[in-house]
Amino acid sequence: MTDDQLATAPVADAALRLGVPLGFVTPAIRPLLPGRIIAGRAEPVTHLGSVDVILEVIDDAEPGSVLVVDSGGRLDEACVGDLLALEAREAGLAGIVIWGLHRDTAQLRDIGIPVFSLGATPSGPRRVPPAGSAMRSAMLDGVRVTPGDVIVADDDGVLVVPGERWAELAELAARIQHTEQAQAERMTLGESLREQLDFADYRRRQRQDPTYTLRRHLAERGGAIET
Repeated sequence: MTDDQLATAPVADAALRLGVPLGFVTPAIRPLLPGRIIAGRAEPVTHLGSVDVILEVIDDAEPGSVLVVDSGGRLDEACVGDLLALEAREAGLAGIVIWGLHRDTAQLRDIGIPVFSLGATPSGPRRVPPAGSAMRSAMLDGVRVTPGDVIVADDDGVLVVPGERWAELAELAARIQHTEQAQAERMTLGESLREQLDFADYRRRQRQDPTYTLRRHLAERGGAIET
């Protein structure tokens, strides 16, 4: 993870501190490629059985965006396979999040674009889709995604962030992440976390004042292990 890759944990911590409401997507959606982080503007679409609506969204998407496909959580068909994933990668998209299943798993691993889904099945779309333009919104198990939102996803899960709060949220999340990385580096050099946080002083003060919390103690010292 590089400094400019914001993991979901510091983003969630920053949202708690700022009072920003987040959409926490079901943990049933898991990454096909562990260890990858994606963050980008959501490009949502509701899938009703035809890939043309997904291609339409890819066609209009800006590089760095995240394709979000709402397939209704169906477990009897896949809505994204190798060709759509390759098309999304070549269009410069950052990743794909699916409320449903994917297929062509081996090929998707080779293509390399991060995919988050409920799992895999060999079956493609089974429905006869209605005619019409793409529905540019998605639901991820009750979490609504609109084109103004930002998607952040990694091994811990998928977050939906209000786009209008993303700049301030990302700034604080970056500071939290940098602080925690610095703490971890000091630990590898032999300085324990308890030493860094002056935990002995916290315990002394907490004995004197039972209302004195670790959160307050950390806030006074700039620690980031607890929000």
